[in-house]
Amino acid sequence: MHVTKLEIEGLMTFEPRVFSDDRGAFFESFNDRVFREATGFTGQFVQDNHSISRKGVVRGLHYQLAPHAQGKLVRVVAGAAFDVAVDIRRGSPTFGRWAGIELSAGNRRQFWIPPGFAHGFAALEDDTQFLYKTTDFWHGPSERAIRWDDPGLSIDWPLSGAPILSGKDAAAPGLDRAELFN
Repeated sequence: MHVTKLEIEGLMTFEPRVFSDDRGAFFESFNDRVFREATGFTGQFVQDNHSISRKGVVRGLHYQLAPHAQGKLVRVVAGAAFDVAVDIRRGSPTFGRWAGIELSAGNRRQFWIPPGFAHGFAALEDDTQFLYKTTDFWHGPSERAIRWDDPGLSIDWPLSGAPILSGKDAAAPGLDRAELFN
């Protein structure tokens, strides 16, 4: 498994080694030892989520506050998505900066987003299936969102038209009014 650390501390991608032949392909999609050595994560994944989205759907930017903050290991198993993590850790040298990568069934890349980041994605194809492994359970009272198109963040979403949003995401506050991590 190839690990790449991104410019924002804590964010990284994992790309599996794929063995292909005339029968198809095989790859290791998760290796706990490699993951722990790369991230320093000492907890456990407690919940897996699976979302299915049409092209143009934007989900996010979501996060949970402590003590229910979630780390997420995400990947796409059908279709493609532009995945984004925003540093919302007050005092971080990269506070308010974002990283975005394409995840697809074809590139089999995974993205590690530790607690302290808001997360969202745009589905680039119909039937985009997105998998999340999370480090804490969903906890409604701790759930928060930041507006996906906050002008202060200037996220360069690769959208060809108006996004398809949930009511909650459309009404989310900007970073300047959001509850954040200390």
